[in-house]
This record gives sequence, C-alpha cells and structure tokens, in this order.
Amino acid sequence: MNALLKASGLTKRYDGRGGCVDVDLDVYPGEVLCIVGESGSGKTTLLNALAIRTGVDSGALAYRTREGDTLDLLALNEPQKRLLSRTEWGFVHQNARDGLRRNVSAGANIGEPLMAIGARHYGRLRETASDWMTRVELDAARIDELPSAFSGGMQQRLQIARNLVTGPRLVFMDEPTAGLDVSVQARLLDLLRTLTSKLHLAAVIVTHDIGVARLLAHRLMVMKDGRVVESGLTDQVLDDPQHPYTQTLVASVLPV
Repeated sequence: MNALLKASGLTKRYDGRGGCVDVDLDVYPGEVLCIVGESGSGKTTLLNALAIRTGVDSGALAYRTREGDTLDLLALNEPQKRLLSRTEWGFVHQNARDGLRRNVSAGANIGEPLMAIGARHYGRLRETASDWMTRVELDAARIDELPSAFSGGMQQRLQIARNLVTGPRLVFMDEPTAGLDVSVQARLLDLLRTLTSKLHLAAVIVTHDIGVARLLAHRLMVMKDGRVVESGLTDQVLDDPQHPYTQTLVASVLPV
C-alpha cells in the first residue's frame, strides 16, 4: 500500500533549538498514528510541519491525492495549501475556540467548509449540518445556537464535525482531549475511534497521554528533544518499550 503522507528528514528549528529534527514517517490510508511525548518534545512542531502550517528548515514532505498524484507539499503556494486543507485535510485544534467561528451558529460552523468548496443550497447545507451534529452526538435541535452555548466537550465534537463534513482523507489533531473531564474524554475517544474506522480516515494525533494513544492508534511514535526515539505498532511499543524514555513514559501511567 502506498503511503498517503510521507516525510523524510523533516527538520524545523526555532533559533537553532527545539522543534523537530530529522523526522521520517509514513501515514497510510485509514491509519491512526499517534505522536507522544512530554511538553517540549517537539510533537506539536512536527504536527504543524506535517500539516504545512509552518515552514521547515530542511527535509521532504509528500502527499498522495485522491487522483493518485503525488504533491510536493513544501513547494505548494498559498492557494494550493488552502485548497488542500479545504478538500482533503482537516485540522482539529487542542482548544475548540481556535477551530470554530464563535459568532455564527453550530449549523453555520459545519456548513461553512462546504460553502468554501462551492455548496450553495441552503436547505441541503442545513440538512447536512443537522446530520453531522447527530453523528458527533450533538442534539440537532440546537443547530441555531452559538458555540458558546455548548460545553467544552460538545464544542470539540462540533469542531470535529466542521472538519469532517467535507470528507477529508487525512485529519491532524493536536491534543484533542486535553482539558476535558475524564468522562467527557472517554466519550470523545470512543467517538473518534468510531469515526476514523467508519470513514476509513487517516489521522495524525499529537498527545501527551499514553492512554489516549493506546485507545486510538494503530502505530505510535515517541518523541524526546525533537527527535523520534522509538516507533512501531502501538501494542508492541507500549507492551515492550525499548528506549529508556519510552519505558519511563509507560511506567508513569501503565504497569509494565
């Protein structure tokens, strides 16, 4: 199977320090890859580099489109990047406030991405928004309410619906369960697992939570000081960690 997203030697430094260094990775269709590590490990920098939300110092980054073409992501201009983010990709922010339009309704938040790619029929837009609210376990009767009327967990589900309504093939997620109560986290994780499976959706998820990675990821990458120190199948890495840093992470939350 050909990789959907492929990075080689990807490096992004800030003032010569931090960031991510010489990262290689492949993401395959329908696969969930989790990038784990402590704060400052470089995982969010890597996510932003993969999603071409920040420039890189060196390396290569390629994406295979629906048509089977291979794009050099580092050579795209801004209009090309915007088109890709509207049609084939999604990006779920850690804080739902950063991923939602605060001054428009829940339904408009879901419908706007469709309008950005040409949808204009109000009735069908509203019907689709209602359907997606139901799919992410929100009450469709609240379609005209503003995001501020929803709880934190509900706002995160609304942001997920906004990202998935256009049928992307790949979604990037930055700590999607951070800051949520344990019970809310559990429901959101169950929803993400269901959606990625049903939609055959590839996802790259950044998290500091080993438990989140175990529940969601097919494969796992562990980062420390900007470098990948261990990677492999999730169960393999978590049940038999090889690198001392991974062993420390796992031991802090899971018996080994």
